[in-house]
Amino acid sequence: MNCDTFAAGERLVSPAYVRQSCEARRSHEHLVLQLLEKGKCPEDGWDESTLELFLHELAVMDSNNFLGNCGVGEREGRVASALVARRHYRLIHGIGRSGDISAVQPKAAGSSLLNKITNSLLLDIIKLAGVPTVASCFVVPVATGMSLTLCFLTLRHQRPKAKYIIWPRIDQKSCFKSMITAGFEPVVIENVLEGDELRTDLKAVEAKVQELGPDSILCIHSTTSCFAPRVPDRLEELAVICANYGIPHVVNNAYGVQSSKCMHLIQQEMFSYLSNQLKKLSEANYERLLQTPHNPISLALTLKTLDVHHDKGVTQLGAMLFTRHVSGTTVVPLGLVQTVSGHTFRGFMSHTNAYPCAYLNAAATIGMKTQDVDLFIKRLDKCLKTIRKEQNKESVPGVDNYDKTENVDIEETALKLDNVLLDTCQDSSS
Repeated sequence: MNCDTFAAGERLVSPAYVRQSCEARRSHEHLVLQLLEKGKCPEDGWDESTLELFLHELAVMDSNNFLGNCGVGEREGRVASALVARRHYRLIHGIGRSGDISAVQPKAAGSSLLNKITNSLLLDIIKLAGVPTVASCFVVPVATGMSLTLCFLTLRHQRPKAKYIIWPRIDQKSCFKSMITAGFEPVVIENVLEGDELRTDLKAVEAKVQELGPDSILCIHSTTSCFAPRVPDRLEELAVICANYGIPHVVNNAYGVQSSKCMHLIQQEMFSYLSNQLKKLSEANYERLLQTPHNPISLALTLKTLDVHHDKGVTQLGAMLFTRHVSGTTVVPLGLVQTVSGHTFRGFMSHTNAYPCAYLNAAATIGMKTQDVDLFIKRLDKCLKTIRKEQNKESVPGVDNYDKTENVDIEETALKLDNVLLDTCQDSSS
C-alpha cells in the first residue's frame, strides 16, 4: 500500500488509525531502504513480518507475477504446484543471462535485485569474519567439490602447461575428486605429526615444487576446516611459497568463514566448555583429549582402550552413538584403506598413513548449547562403559585400577539395533 491507498482507506476507517498504520508501514520500508542503500548486514536482525513483506514486494517485480502477463518465451517463470510457489514466495523466474549468472535478468527484476543484495551481504559477512581486503564474491548453488572444480578449470586458462595440483592431504573425498574431475593429477603431500597434531609438511611441499617445476603446477590446494587431530594448513607459509614460485594458491575454506569472528564467539560461549567436559570424560574412561590447539573448531578423544579389541569396539561405538541420536561425531579406527578415483589412501579419515591411535571427533558449532554438550557427554560415557562390559570385562593393559564390575544400565532394544548397524558402519568405513 502507498500513500494514495492509505488516504483512500481514511474514508472507511478512522484517519487516526490509518495514519498510525501508515507510520508502522514506513518503519518496515525504512529498514528496506537502509538495506538497499548500504548493502550491509543490519546491526539488528529483521523480524519475520519485515522479511516476508520485502520478499513479497520483490516477487511482484518479476514478470511471471505481473497481472495479465502473457509469457510465450522458453524462459518463463511457471510452476505447477501452488505449494512450491508459496514456499518460494513466488520467486519463480530465476536470475542471470546466458553465460553470465551475475547479469540482471530483464524479466525478473525482483529476483535479480535479491541476488545482488545476497552477494553484497555475503561480501560484508566475509569482511566481518576477518578478510577485509576481499573485493567481490557471489553465491552459486554448488557445494564444495564443484566449487573447487570450477576454480581449477578457470586457472587452466591461465596456466595451460600445468598438469599437477599440490595437495597437503585431507581425507575428504570431494576435495580429491574435484582435482580429478577438472583433469589434473593430485600430488599428495603427507602431513607431519607434531605432538598430537597433524600439520602441513612445508619442506615436502617446496621440494615437490622444485622437482616438478612451477610451470607444471596449476596451484597449491590447501584446507582450513578439518577434523582434529588434523589442523588447518599453514596458509601464510604456503602463500609465501606460492608467491616465490609464481603459483596460484587455492584455499578450500568450506565452513571456515566462521573461524574468525564467529569462532571467537563459539570459543567464549561453548568451545571451552566442550573441551573441559571431554577432558573430564576422557580421564574417567582412561583416555586422553588430544592436544590440538591449532584447530579452533574440532576436538578429538583417544579410543586406546578400545584398540585392544582390533577396532571392533571402535566401530561399534560409532553405531551405538548413531542409534542414540548423537549426530556429527566421527569415529576413526586405525588402518582403514580407501581408494578414491584410483588413488589408495592408507589410514583413511585420519589424514595420514599411520596415526598412533583410534579416536573420536566432536565439534563446537554455532547454535550449540550447554544442554547439547551435557547430553552428548552422558550418552558417550554410557556407550564407552557398555562396550567394555560387553567385551567380557577384559582387563585393559596398563590400567591397574580398571573397574571390571561396574554396573551399567543397558537398553536391550538399542543394543540389538547396534549389532544390526555394526556391519553397515564397517562396510561404509571401508
